[in-house]
This record gives sequence, C-alpha cells and structure tokens, in this order.
Amino acid sequence: MSSQSEDLALAEEGNGSRQGFSLSRFMRQRSTQLGIIAVFILIWAFFIIAAPDTFLSRQIYLAFMSTTPFFGITALVLTILIIAGEIDLSFPSIMAMGMVAYIFIFDATGSVFLAVSIGLILGFAIGLLNGALVVKIGIPSLVATIGTQFFWRGAVLVLLDGKGASLVEARETFTYNMLVGKTFGYIPNQFIWMVLVGIACWLLLNRTRLGAHAYLIGDNENSARLMGVNVGRTKALLFALVGLAAAFSGILASMHVSYFWPSLGEGYLLQTLSSVFLGGTSVFGGTGTILGTFLGAYIIGAIQAAVVAIGMTGFWTELIYGFIIIVSVSMHTILRRRAE
Repeated sequence: MSSQSEDLALAEEGNGSRQGFSLSRFMRQRSTQLGIIAVFILIWAFFIIAAPDTFLSRQIYLAFMSTTPFFGITALVLTILIIAGEIDLSFPSIMAMGMVAYIFIFDATGSVFLAVSIGLILGFAIGLLNGALVVKIGIPSLVATIGTQFFWRGAVLVLLDGKGASLVEARETFTYNMLVGKTFGYIPNQFIWMVLVGIACWLLLNRTRLGAHAYLIGDNENSARLMGVNVGRTKALLFALVGLAAAFSGILASMHVSYFWPSLGEGYLLQTLSSVFLGGTSVFGGTGTILGTFLGAYIIGAIQAAVVAIGMTGFWTELIYGFIIIVSVSMHTILRRRAE
C-alpha cells in the first residue's frame, strides 16, 4: 500500500509539473495576444479616467461600432498579407474604385445587389493585379502599391469627372439594410460584418493551409519554397483578398452616409496601418494576430474621440497615429535583432 501511495504521489507531482509547463508554454505562445489585451485594457482605463462623461456613455460605443469597421475590416485582411512579408498601400484607392463600379452598374441596372457584387469583384481583380505586379514582374510591394494607389485614384477622378454621387435610392433596399442597417434596432450591421470578417480571417490564418503558408513565407520565403509552398500563388491571393476587403469597406462607408465622394479612403491609410502594427503584427513578416488587429482598430478608432474629450485639439490625432507606427516598428526591430 505504501508503495502504491508513493507511486500515486509521484504521478500527481508529475501531472502538476506538466500542467505548470503547459501553462508557461501557453503564456509564451500567446504572448502577443496577451500583450495587446493588456494594452487595450490599460488604454481604455486611461480613456475612462480622463474623460468619464464620454467613455461611460453608451452612445460613444455605438459610434465606434459604426465607424471603426470602415478601416478595421481592411486592417484585418491586410494583417495576413503583412504576415506574409508584403504590404499594400493602394487600398484607399481601391475603396473608391469599388464605388465607381457600383455607380456605373447601378445607373445601368437599378440593382443595388448587382452593383455591390460588381464593386466587390472589381476590388478583388485590382488586388490580383497588385499581386501580379509583385509576383510576376518582381516590383517590391511597397513601390508597386504606391504606384497603383495614384493610378486608381486618378482613374476615379477621370471616370467620374471629379464628382460625387448620391446613394439615397439604395436606402430602402434589403441590401442596404443588410450592409449598414441596425440589428435589434441599435447595433450597427457594419460592426457585425467586422466581427464576421475577423472570425473568417482568424480561421483562415490559423486553420487553413493558406494561413500556415503566410506565416512560413513571412518567416523565411526561401525555406517556404523548399517546403513546397507556392509562394507566388499565395501572395497573389492575399493581395486579391485585401482588394476585396477594401472595396467592401468603401461600399460600407459610402452606404452609411448615402453619398460617395471621390476622395473616399484617403483618410484611412494611417488608421489602418496603425491598427495592424499596434496589434502586434511585425512589418518584417512572420508574426501577427487577428485579435491584436481587431483590438488595435478600436484603440485607433477611439483616439480621436479621446483627444477631443480630454480637451486637446484634433490636430494631435495624426501625430499620435504616426507615433504608434514608429514605436511599433521600432519595437519589432529591436526584438528581431535580439532574436538573431
């Protein structure tokens, strides 16, 4: 009996040590997610303490749910592309180009659903073209997408003669209500779309071959090729998904205000990039999480309201966005050097 007791005690000690080991391993594996959650809680606590009347009001959170998805959806998909070691700076123009397709198709057919569908297809096609420039021709993605950013913005201005367009006719349609209506009378549907896109991106990144390939390519592209990964096809598809997400974001933003401005998307570049980098995605690729970008987007979305509520001028907003990008990239650079 004593021998059995000793064996049982040793087994329990072994189980305890194994549980402790798995917990520490879990903490290491989830360090990025846990870090951004801690940052989110600390920043939000600061917002509440600094401006309680604003950040304890239900209306401010409904406002965040209404507006943050206009750049947050693109940020979620862009995260996967940056994990793969590439970047797309043309998405603000793709947002506008999707709406150009919408306007032409709606004027021709009167169908909001068909116009939205063609707008999304055009966004996907433009993203695929970006991928072709990077993969087939070999232009660095930073340079290629700066060029296409200017090209497609020029196309928007030329095709519409620099004029905007009213979308009032769409307000009474099912498609409009599905995209930017309200669920239960007060939850903006664009927030629900952002949650759904976030879930889809998480599944894509963590439960599919495409996501695994994105991590492999971002970590070491040559090793990924040796392991049989089709690097070119993976990158092209990720560029296309960013284009699709950008076109969808542009449609949501325009539908929300029932009007399209040719400058659509120009104000979202810094917000989108800040959301991705604040969320823990490395500009060098190979590292990043969807949860981090989701929380980062809502931190970025709240900064302007917080700045005004605290009593500072709105001019501080872009300064803070730039500071976040610099600090995030610097942090990843230092960690990368230490790891080497």
